[in-house]
Amino acid sequence: MAIRRLKLSKAGLLGLMSAMLAGAATAAPSAIGRFNDWTVYEDTVGGTRICFAATEATDKAPKSASHGDVWFYVTNWADGAARGQPSLKVGYELRADLPAKARIGRSVWPMFNNQNEAFAEDEDDPRIVRALKRGSELRVEAVSARNTAVAYHFSLKGSSKAIDRAAAACR
Repeated sequence: MAIRRLKLSKAGLLGLMSAMLAGAATAAPSAIGRFNDWTVYEDTVGGTRICFAATEATDKAPKSASHGDVWFYVTNWADGAARGQPSLKVGYELRADLPAKARIGRSVWPMFNNQNEAFAEDEDDPRIVRALKRGSELRVEAVSARNTAVAYHFSLKGSSKAIDRAAAACR
């Protein structure tokens, strides 16, 4: 349970970083590399350097819903608080009691929701990262706080190099 609390505390940190990526703050993360459909960024938040590989959803369903910006990340903290942490960030609140699900090929992982973000359990992080690097498409399904079932597709083209570059940048 202590690991999950750490992840929840990092959810707020990732939320701040994501808001800055979306242009909500005055300073923005620096792009340090582009790998096909993925971009690598670095930033300093609260005195800690963060490096992350990110990709925006290529498809959002249902089309009639207001999704806002939808991103998938693999994040590393230079201080070692977390490494290779996959997460989803959406533009609305997710239902906390209905876990999101990440699917790559035939593999499916539950993700716990924290406001407008979803995180995998710590023990699943390495398996998800391996699948992200080897797969061709990621699909994430979730339910909004307004009970709208949503689904997102993300291209994994360039994910392997981007994830490796983000990890190397925050060693």
